[in-house]
Amino acid sequence: MKYLIVGLGNIGNEYINTRHNIGFKILDALADASNISFQDRRYAYRAEYKFKGRTYVLIKPTTYMNLSGKAVNFWLQKEKLKTDKLLVVVDDVALPFGALRIRGKGADAGHNGLKDINLALGHQNYARLRFGIGDDYPKGAQAHYVLSPWTDEEKVHLRPRIELAIEAIKSFGTVGITNTMNEYNNK
Repeated sequence: MKYLIVGLGNIGNEYINTRHNIGFKILDALADASNISFQDRRYAYRAEYKFKGRTYVLIKPTTYMNLSGKAVNFWLQKEKLKTDKLLVVVDDVALPFGALRIRGKGADAGHNGLKDINLALGHQNYARLRFGIGDDYPKGAQAHYVLSPWTDEEKVHLRPRIELAIEAIKSFGTVGITNTMNEYNNK
């Protein structure tokens, strides 16, 4: 059993600790905890994680957030996977900080990374794990907010929420999307 886990974010040092890069941050934490490392491959940094007889192909697209679909489409084809084996990890301003929402499909909700994936795949029928980053910004300042670093207070609470997201990723591959939604959507 193989799964493609895509953490959305932007490459470059200026983006490393920004809210918009939570997808990268979660996959980096999973790799660090598992003693695996990412390799620079076509359209993405790639790592392979094994857990309970499953293989999780972890990718962090190098195409920048707004062109994430190119990397997702390429790696689905390269790994010969259907979209029911795909989980996209993404930030969400509509959720309070640290909240997790897992869905088997859905709209892009204005997120440019998801919008591009939907365009590249021709549909929105794939799982996504949304990580809440909150919406503490004035009107018209969303772009600045998502590309800004975590506050000191957020940093204190970030690690346990990332660990919970990692558990949800493992659950997606072992017990499926429905059980994962039931287990993690209200935590």
